[in-house]
Amino acid sequence: MDLAALLKELIILVVVIDPVGTIPVFLFAVQTVPERLHRRFAFNAVAISAVVLLAFLVGGQFLLETLGLRLGSFQIAGGVILFIFAMTMIFGDSKPSREIEEAERDHLAGAVFPLAMPSIASPGAMLAIVILTDNHTESIVDQAITAGLLLIVLLLTLGLLLVASYVHRVIGNTGASVISRVMGIVLATIAVDSVIGGLDALGVLDVAPLPVESLLQ
Repeated sequence: MDLAALLKELIILVVVIDPVGTIPVFLFAVQTVPERLHRRFAFNAVAISAVVLLAFLVGGQFLLETLGLRLGSFQIAGGVILFIFAMTMIFGDSKPSREIEEAERDHLAGAVFPLAMPSIASPGAMLAIVILTDNHTESIVDQAITAGLLLIVLLLTLGLLLVASYVHRVIGNTGASVISRVMGIVLATIAVDSVIGGLDALGVLDVAPLPVESLLQ
């Protein structure tokens, strides 16, 4: 794998994981979490995301092919889930009552949902991993290199989340609530685009490819 291919894969992984975009989700998720647990919250979320994405790297394609599932269907399902979560960010309370109850029992529960999934290990990220490590075209060495690039992006994400803890301390819950609602709109747009992309992959729609999507071809 040459330098250009490495750079292309790195850019794709940064775009689909979106380390910067995870910050408002993190701020939303830790509103009811004691500050002393914010670092552990971030570490847990990134660790869970790494396990999920690496699992998809190793067996995602085999699982989808075994179940007879099409990638487009997977992308649509992920988009619907993201859209529902985005509506929670936009119209919900600062923290939905059900999640508050869960947080009271386990302050780190939010590290799994919504931060690890569907924010960091998003359906788009899972889909990109499956495509980038296609067992029919990519060697074991190339797949291992992709895994290394994935870990680099996840480390970048972790660094940004650790910085976000200090940002949260400055802007407070009110500022975090404002940011979460604004980013909820952005997330809803991403979710709709994911559904459109899935419909395009299934041949239901004919949509012009985005520059980033063209890199996957």
